[in-house]
Amino acid sequence: MPDLFEGLDVDDGEPVAATHMVDALTAGTLVFDDGATQVFTADGGTTYTERGRPSPGEWRVLADGQFESFWPPAYRAVYELTWVVEGGAITGLTFIERGRGDRFTGRYR
Repeated sequence: MPDLFEGLDVDDGEPVAATHMVDALTAGTLVFDDGATQVFTADGGTTYTERGRPSPGEWRVLADGQFESFWPPAYRAVYELTWVVEGGAITGLTFIERGRGDRFTGRYR
């Protein structure tokens, strides 16, 4: 668990508050079940890497538990963002694409 979450009391599946979203997304590299990785930067950049191929994008906070991703040239998606808590420790984030319901869980490396 990244040190910046020390003292933060959240439950598994709880939406990430807008005030914690930048820290949650930029705390470290997220590794997904299929081996893909994603890195978020505080300036609104993100890189999703799948099978060695990086895809740069952008992101922004919308509200508690919600952020938007933009993947050039034209793909936009809104995600519900919830905490992954295992054994009392924050270990990652779950992304649920609004409108489609696709669910992706990334764990901090």
